[in-house]
Amino acid sequence: MSLHEHHCGLPAFLAWPEPAGDKPEVAVVTPMLNEAGGATAFVAEIAAALCGRNFEIIVVNDGSTDDTGAILKTLKSEIPQLRILEHGENAGQSRALRTGVLAAKAAIVAMLDGDGQNDPADIPRLLAALEAGKDRGDLAMVAGERQDRQDTAARKWASNLANGIRRTLLKDGATDTGCGLKIFYREAFLRLPYFDHMHRYLPALMRREGFTVEYLPVSHRARMHGASKYTNFGRFLVAIRDLMGVLWLVARSRSPKSIREVDD
Repeated sequence: MSLHEHHCGLPAFLAWPEPAGDKPEVAVVTPMLNEAGGATAFVAEIAAALCGRNFEIIVVNDGSTDDTGAILKTLKSEIPQLRILEHGENAGQSRALRTGVLAAKAAIVAMLDGDGQNDPADIPRLLAALEAGKDRGDLAMVAGERQDRQDTAARKWASNLANGIRRTLLKDGATDTGCGLKIFYREAFLRLPYFDHMHRYLPALMRREGFTVEYLPVSHRARMHGASKYTNFGRFLVAIRDLMGVLWLVARSRSPKSIREVDD
């Protein structure tokens, strides 16, 4: 299938708040670092998954030193919904995510990793779940939980251990916060405290703000291009420090339970 076949008509997509004019209804934000080998196919997959919706794709090139930037630029003529943001130097996945969310024009944001291991075909199902909770008012995010993970045994063991520790301490109900596919309201995300690696704690941070998070199983694919940006040991050291910080944030949070504007 050629790239131009992904350019579809874009009827209105129900979202909260309602979109205004030609404003996109959903933004897909994906950070990329040295993903030249898979960038073309991955962006095309995202466009195909959202065919029939008013969308934008925001790729944040996080200081790549390969041809990722040049390859992305060649895609703009084929996929007009593509926007490219470039960091002057590598700033990490959480900063790249925040850069993309701040630039997004849509009220709903779908985030997924730029390495291609998240399947964009899962996006519509998570979007539908977020839409279904529109009238509840408190559902702010639907997060994916990877099934049949295509990682090494060592990585899966380390991830399961970290998730178990985090879930026990934070009580966020998440079994797989390492899954890069999550869909949320932009406004809710921008209420969260920012820190490096905060993308790993989004369910707990959303709950801290009084929001509800739902979880759905999603597929997981083997990495076909590039290399992992983390080692198990390095990830573990950072996770321990960040977990202590998030525990502090949760402990220091106080909820008003409800907020209402009083009429004259």
